Amino acid sequence: MNPPPVILDEIQYTPELLPYIKEAVDADRRRRGAFLLSGSQNILLAERTTETLAGRTAVLKLMPLTQRETLGRPASPFPWEPGYHVPRKNLPTGLDLWEVFIRGWYPEPVSEPDRDISLWHASYMQTYLERDVRTLRQVGDLTLFQAFLRTLAARSAQLLNLTEIARDLGVAVNTIKAWLSVLEATYQVIILRPYYANIGKRLVKTPKIFFADTGTLCNLTGLKDPEHAARGPMGGSIMETVVVSEIYKSLLNRGEEPRIHFWRTSTGTEVDIVVEREQKLIPIEVKLSSTPRQDMAAGIKAFRASLGDRVAPGYVVHPGEVHLPLGDGVEALPFSRL
Repeated sequence: MNPPPVILDEIQYTPELLPYIKEAVDADRRRRGAFLLSGSQNILLAERTTETLAGRTAVLKLMPLTQRETLGRPASPFPWEPGYHVPRKNLPTGLDLWEVFIRGWYPEPVSEPDRDISLWHASYMQTYLERDVRTLRQVGDLTLFQAFLRTLAARSAQLLNLTEIARDLGVAVNTIKAWLSVLEATYQVIILRPYYANIGKRLVKTPKIFFADTGTLCNLTGLKDPEHAARGPMGGSIMETVVVSEIYKSLLNRGEEPRIHFWRTSTGTEVDIVVEREQKLIPIEVKLSSTPRQDMAAGIKAFRASLGDRVAPGYVVHPGEVHLPLGDGVEALPFSRL
């Protein structure tokens, strides 16, 4: 029987240990899981473990929790996958659901509902800026970087216009690109690229930006009240962000590289999310209204008309409680059942 693994936290602060770990691993390559290395500064950790332990490690990305994890069913399939069943638990709806969105999905706010959520997120962002961002050469002015975060949060779920952001902040476009790479490397944002059958086109067309956690998003945009969040100008962006984040994190937790995109034509017809799954494309529209209507599926129908048989049945995800067919292979699906 193998001994339990050696667990080393914040390994990025002691890179001098890595050559010894490498030597121990090479001494018995048949043994799996001899060491569990973790760290909060993702960039430094990735750089240092890749340098010395290449081919000897499996890297897992730990994002904020998913809805399915908080419900105790982390491996449950999506509605478009075999084995899906409707959750039996009483799930939050209405403004209670928006309270969940404001709290976000980090373990501490989820497990401690009495925690002052505004203070927690403000402290988290300050710690993130001082601990993670200060270690990176691309960021010289933390105050300006924080303004960049707030500017980006106001554009969550929108097309990413780097030139416009650079102009608003009075900095160079290359600076914005460097700062964005910091956010990606520290898993604060999710970049969604447009769907094209030609994979090369996906890389050069304008992507959309999403924050990985709606609690972070609401804190950066100053949203503390569920009613204001649901009915204010950021409501649609928050709703789309939470759906993208749930799908992205759930796939990542399975060890899969999430293949999710959006679809948009030159005339503005759009599908919010396109999931590539086993040679099929699952189109998903996200709506703020809790009372779905057939006309909400217009983008999905246009997508099916454009790509034909590759398109699987689609979904209109909303914050309400109604689960019903909208015709032509489209279902209205409450977020709580995603």
